[in-house]
Amino acid sequence: MLIPATSTEYLHVPVTAPEGVDLTGAPVKIAVVAHRANPATGEWKTAAWDDDEVVLLIGPGTTLALTRGDYRVWVSVDPPGAENITRHAGHLGVT
Repeated sequence: MLIPATSTEYLHVPVTAPEGVDLTGAPVKIAVVAHRANPATGEWKTAAWDDDEVVLLIGPGTTLALTRGDYRVWVSVDPPGAENITRHAGHLGVT
């Protein structure tokens, strides 16, 4: 995805549950980082569900205003039980 730095919009990340895991109502977070390492604790932002996608409002005036650059998008879902599912979900370019 490619967006201008002046845009305020929802970032949508599709999520498919692993077999046998119910994600209904599970807490979700998104991290958008400009480095190749796993996101640090402070880089995660609380997100929300929109059907089978995780969404987070990004851009000027939000908790995640991005400057020009290339970013990696991560999603973390914490369903009931022992699992905490974290995945690299894709790339975001900001112009």
